[in-house]
Amino acid sequence: MKEYMFFIRKQRNSQETLSPDKFQQFLKACESYIEQLKSHGQLVSAKPIVWEGKIVSGKSGNWKEAPYNEPAEVIGGYYHILAKDLNEATDIAKANPEFTYNEGTRIEVRPVKMKEEQSGFVYPSEAS
Repeated sequence: MKEYMFFIRKQRNSQETLSPDKFQQFLKACESYIEQLKSHGQLVSAKPIVWEGKIVSGKSGNWKEAPYNEPAEVIGGYYHILAKDLNEATDIAKANPEFTYNEGTRIEVRPVKMKEEQSGFVYPSEAS
């Protein structure tokens, strides 16, 4: 199995745009989706990302910090999954409840690079 990241791209915060009942339904659907991935041995991790933060740019001695408040689209969370190939990972992403509850959601499906081919360096698979 190969590793893939899903980056959940949203235009709005679900908790602010959905009614309290719809938001609870959305959370339950996400929990069910996560449990399904776990039961199939496909989930490494999944977490929402808080809608505030900073963007850092520049270089030493000339750093720039700006609040993270992209108006068009924000990464609202991620899933780190296992799949046999990009097609299977894409199919798994299509089952995500974000599409049902949050209009305009896009999920970026990206393979995780495990090894540098030129140097042979293997990236760690768990935080130390």
